[in-house]
Amino acid sequence: MEEKFTFCGIEMDKVSIAYGCFLIIWALTVSLLTQSTSLTSWIPAFIGVPIALMGVLTMFYPSRRKIWMHVAVVFGFMAFLGGLDFLRGLFHPDGAFAVLGASISKLMLFFTGGIYITGIVRSFLWARRAETENKRPV
Repeated sequence: MEEKFTFCGIEMDKVSIAYGCFLIIWALTVSLLTQSTSLTSWIPAFIGVPIALMGVLTMFYPSRRKIWMHVAVVFGFMAFLGGLDFLRGLFHPDGAFAVLGASISKLMLFFTGGIYITGIVRSFLWARRAETENKRPV
């Protein structure tokens, strides 16, 4: 078995940092382009900061990797669930794209959150398998 789990060829701590930074940049870009004064346009950043922070903490405190990645997956799940709010807009009288920036951000959170959760869950499963293989008598 490989020594470290990679998702798309990248270790999960680095994926977490990249995903968190992506969410922060997304929120900044959308807020500036739409000239939004609403705090809700910053929700991706509110989710991205803890995800990126957990990735950084994993790099600095690898003995606590398990706890940091579990916290990160909670925020990834929040991104995914927040993205599901797009479905509510489908039944709105003005339609899903009444507020285009919000709808696109929700879809982005849904898809990227789902991909991120998939990567972390796969890394958890890989770690569990590696742990049991190391405990087996030879």
